[in-house]
Amino acid sequence: MLLRQKIRFWLMLFLGAALVPAVAYPAWRHLYPVEASGGWGYQVFHENIPRVSALVRDARGALFISQEFDDGQGTILQRSRDGSLKTVLSGLSKPDGLALYRDGVAVSQEGGRLPVLLLGGDQAKPLFTSDSVEGVASDGHYLYAIEDRHHGRLLRFDPQSAELVTLRDDLDEGEAIAACSDGRLFYTEKKHGWVKQWQADGQDILVQDGLNDPGFLLCSDDGLWITEDATHMARVLLLDRAGQLQVVLDHLRSVQSIIAVAPGRYLLAEQGRSRILQLDRLPADS
Repeated sequence: MLLRQKIRFWLMLFLGAALVPAVAYPAWRHLYPVEASGGWGYQVFHENIPRVSALVRDARGALFISQEFDDGQGTILQRSRDGSLKTVLSGLSKPDGLALYRDGVAVSQEGGRLPVLLLGGDQAKPLFTSDSVEGVASDGHYLYAIEDRHHGRLLRFDPQSAELVTLRDDLDEGEAIAACSDGRLFYTEKKHGWVKQWQADGQDILVQDGLNDPGFLLCSDDGLWITEDATHMARVLLLDRAGQLQVVLDHLRSVQSIIAVAPGRYLLAEQGRSRILQLDRLPADS
């Protein structure tokens, strides 16, 4: 009997020691603080926004925020300068994309075959209907959209003719699209972990691969920003104008959109922690 108890004791001790790393590693990934690379700093801009996803700021400086709930529970919030939030649009299904468009804000819905809407004032009108639209972007005239599904499409909507053109099809989980001021058009395929630049001849250019669930793109004066929609260890990346890929923020959770609000200043939605972060380029002597 004594021998059996000793064997049981040592067996339990061994199993306990083996379980510690298995439990500790997920906890470490969950709790590890965000890290900024040299030359950049961050702070919390707004907390406690469940399922925060897309961000956009209008010409008057109002910040619009989407909450990516499904089944008609999704909302668009507007944040005032004092930090208060009000709901300006509800009844949505996974509103994942926001973009300034004409005199309002374009709103996508990823929750099925649903309309892309134009929010202006207190009204929202449908622009076109598509399946599982996630990212939206505008070059000032056209509205671009990408479908987050297998065999998805990259679309272009013309407001004058109301024509919807397929620019690329058979995409695998398209997430993001960015229309740059110089005419370049970038998109991501989450399943493949890459960013491509669209080409009119159909031979799209592979810009960056090896990414961990790329979720959003932004063209800015600093270069092309890429966020990762990974549950743990997500990053905010910058492909600078010299073609070098920089990790600007690391150890994030499910990063969604990033927007520029001033030279060297950005806001980004960290859905996994229900908050918005402010990212700033630090002075050279700091």
